[in-house]
Amino acid sequence: MSESRTGRLTKTRYAAENGNGAGVVNRRARQRALAIGIVDGRERGDTEPLAELKELLRTAGVATAGVATQQRPKPDPDRYFGRGRLEELKAQIAAEGANLVACDDELLPRQERNLEKALGVPVIDRTAVILDIFADHAHSAEGKLQVELAQLEYNMARMRGLWTHLERLGAGRIDGGIGTRGPGESQIETDRRLARNRIAALRRRLRQTERNRGVMRAERERSSVPRVALAGYTNAGKSTLLNALTGSEVGVANRLFETLDPTTRSFELSGRDYLLTDTVGFIEKLPHQLVEAFKATLEETTLADLIVHVVDASESEERRVLDMGAVDEVLEEIGAGEKPRLLVLNKADLLSEDERHEVVLSHPEAVLVSALAGEGLDELRERIEAAFAETLAEVELLFPYSQGGRLHELHEVAGELKRTDRADGVLVHARVPRAELHRFTDLATA
Repeated sequence: MSESRTGRLTKTRYAAENGNGAGVVNRRARQRALAIGIVDGRERGDTEPLAELKELLRTAGVATAGVATQQRPKPDPDRYFGRGRLEELKAQIAAEGANLVACDDELLPRQERNLEKALGVPVIDRTAVILDIFADHAHSAEGKLQVELAQLEYNMARMRGLWTHLERLGAGRIDGGIGTRGPGESQIETDRRLARNRIAALRRRLRQTERNRGVMRAERERSSVPRVALAGYTNAGKSTLLNALTGSEVGVANRLFETLDPTTRSFELSGRDYLLTDTVGFIEKLPHQLVEAFKATLEETTLADLIVHVVDASESEERRVLDMGAVDEVLEEIGAGEKPRLLVLNKADLLSEDERHEVVLSHPEAVLVSALAGEGLDELRERIEAAFAETLAEVELLFPYSQGGRLHELHEVAGELKRTDRADGVLVHARVPRAELHRFTDLATA
């Protein structure tokens, strides 16, 4: 089995940091990839058209030996690049000492096979790199199941040809006939059956995990605690923002897809509890297998009352627009496109005064913050609180002294309240979620 089809890359981490999108240049790297891609001629925010692929390779621990592009409206259906460009590519691989080719798009199985045959080195595509990163970063049992499911579904279409060394003479001929039913074909079918069985088993286990998660969700829904989800492009600083708002210590790192498993923490605003969930980051051309496999995880976004869309303010405006478009696309795909959103521009500490002014002018509705430096967080808290103001109703309730337990229940759903002790009980002015008003109607004053 060739290295390109194992779905695994070397996990060695390299310390060289050349900035976001710069990739890694390391002549002693065990795996050195030549990044290739199709350029359609349209203007993009990246100074380097394959910057994102190089950053993915850096996160996977692979050095970038060089870059090769071809301008054409769409990839060649059989070889991705044209025949003439492949000859140049082979010479470039030898000149730059690359031992791997990484493609910026998802390759069809025949494109991958033909490229390997023409270039003489293993070929991987964007999806294989992302799957490898996910496999390395998944820590929870559910996350590992989701990654394995995505890898199996990705590799199912790529099993053809892996066992040709077992075929008998004539196997694979178009006209069939004696000798074409060799053990090679049997082994492929056996592998496919095992893979299908494993996929079915993984889906059953994920459904059970989803049911367990549903029980916890139902408990949160009964408590009427407002739910806020952090969504955004990968490496935009969502986990850092979660830590800044909640005081937690979720792991953060300057690499793509650092967070895979949803992390929920509580924080308090004006005495009222809120739940904040950090979800997996999005990316351009996010493989469909991952969207499907991580649908249960992404449901945390669809079930939130408010989506805080976190954007890296230190990127160029063109790059920000592309990143926001990629996030919008995934949110639409998972059914969260109509959810209320609050745009947050993070990493303000990396901007000059002129750049801050330009960002604010470009996105006047956004909140400019620095999760790392703590800048703008008070305004963000106010905006989050204001987003839920319409869900609250001001009420005046009179609690007899014998019903202190119900007063405690009100504290849990309403947060801060004004109380006045009277002879007949405790008179309370509070802002109560409209969904919880029915619990206290008998205590309402005239």
